[in-house]
Amino acid sequence: MTAISTIRNLGPATEAAFLRAGIGSAEELRALGADAAYARLLAAGERPHFIGYYVLVMALQGRPWNDCKGAEKDALRARFDALKAGGHDKGLSELEAALNIIGVVARPPR
Repeated sequence: MTAISTIRNLGPATEAAFLRAGIGSAEELRALGADAAYARLLAAGERPHFIGYYVLVMALQGRPWNDCKGAEKDALRARFDALKAGGHDKGLSELEAALNIIGVVARPPR
């Protein structure tokens, strides 16, 4: 088993978060893929953060974390928003969450 922190862009803090989510090795992380692994992080209580998500995607592709731009970044944002919408957006206040549910607050275009 290889440590998660051996993957480019992923350090000890990310490795610790994955361990808390039950993902213990680089091989397991690669087998799960970015979306399933990130969903497990969110289910384990990590707060959603777009940069962390796309860094993970880039890391699993062996690319620099800041290589994500333009249409690719927009597509990743849509994937991230879908993951976050699975009930893991704990960054909202109760009022914001309620307004979001009933559609009172329009989301800014991405």
